[in-house]
Amino acid sequence: MLPQEIIRKKRDGAVLSEPEIAEFIAGLTNGQVTDAQAAAFAMAVFFRGMTMPERVVLTTSMMLSGNQIDWSDSPGPVLDKHSTGGIGDNVSLMLAPAVAACGGYVPMISGRGLGHTGGTLDKLDSIPGYTSQPDIALFRKVVRETGAAIIGQTADLAPADKKLYSIRDVTATVESIPLITASILSKKLAAGLQGLVMDVKTGSGAFMPTLEGSRELAQSLADVATGAGLPTTALITDMDEPLASAAGNAVEVMNAIEYLTGAHRDPRLHQVVLALGADMLLIGGLVQTLEEGFKKLDTAIASGAAAEHFQRMVTALGGPSDLMDHPQNYLPKAQVIVPVLANANGVVQSIATREIGLAVVALGGGRTRAEDGIDHSVGFTKLLSVGTAVSNDTPLGFVHARTQTDAETASLHLRRCYTIGDKMPILRPLIHDRFQGKGL
Repeated sequence: MLPQEIIRKKRDGAVLSEPEIAEFIAGLTNGQVTDAQAAAFAMAVFFRGMTMPERVVLTTSMMLSGNQIDWSDSPGPVLDKHSTGGIGDNVSLMLAPAVAACGGYVPMISGRGLGHTGGTLDKLDSIPGYTSQPDIALFRKVVRETGAAIIGQTADLAPADKKLYSIRDVTATVESIPLITASILSKKLAAGLQGLVMDVKTGSGAFMPTLEGSRELAQSLADVATGAGLPTTALITDMDEPLASAAGNAVEVMNAIEYLTGAHRDPRLHQVVLALGADMLLIGGLVQTLEEGFKKLDTAIASGAAAEHFQRMVTALGGPSDLMDHPQNYLPKAQVIVPVLANANGVVQSIATREIGLAVVALGGGRTRAEDGIDHSVGFTKLLSVGTAVSNDTPLGFVHARTQTDAETASLHLRRCYTIGDKMPILRPLIHDRFQGKGL
């Protein structure tokens, strides 16, 4: 069938057949479908949507557009987690080694930051020598030997997604739940996983700010993945304030190291790590109940086993062998570090979380275009949470900047992000909902 006939059918609100979707994605991959036709298809889906069966076919067709990794020889369950992104969301750095310490195998393929949200790959790139994009052979070797490897997407996994996403990015069709679902899950299916937990963020710092939209996306992800043969659970977690007390790249790696070694653990961050990890262990058959999963993970973290697995992963991928003992010797440091005083008395009422992410970008720690370089050393640390009492001389956080001028600008920006009032605010739940994939 001609691509334009498939586009016309979806434009008019009809349900596409499996051969039609598969043929269109195959044409996109081999060049027979033009960029203009792909843009028209994306716009038709944006306005007309897709049924759950259509979403499953779109996802699997995009997965089949490239290579798939085979983990059939893995000695344990192959599990992963994916977050829709936020500020101070360094969960992957702790979660992957913690699940590995509990008997899981975590081949985590992550992305770079774009816009106001940070990327796990950028954080790991702040570790000298760390190979964030190894070949598949090394990736498999590290996962098998250390239990976890966090790397970047390789070009031969779901190439149709890479092409379609670049088109969606410039045609205002990113915010389509069927297309978001297929984009995320095609890469996860190609990674050969046996179980997946999705962390769908909601709130002022999230890609999907409303709870209603987050619920719709979480249900779609859980059901489509499960329908495509990948058992999946989705949690909706709060991003109305930074998850960790740090936002940036090297500063979030340091925060993760402090978490794993027990030097400092942000309570909200710890709760999310345990919740996501417990579901990963449950879906992988490593525990029988979520409560058992919480306890097993907590023990792995408290005992130092998770920290040991993180160090082994870093070493196996070319990073320093003593990073956990001497992170200050390796992680890049900003030239200027200054406190940002509250200049008010009261209680933190709310935080404009997305604006904190944009402030990191303005400091040079993020990118507005995929080809932009970044400064791994800049960002914020010791950020206060909602509900914290402050006085005039209480630091809301510390700015890490390249110059004094940058620090002054970022200080003004951060202060504007915090609303301070007289009363204790009503605190939002950290975990709003949980969806188990129903399959189709």
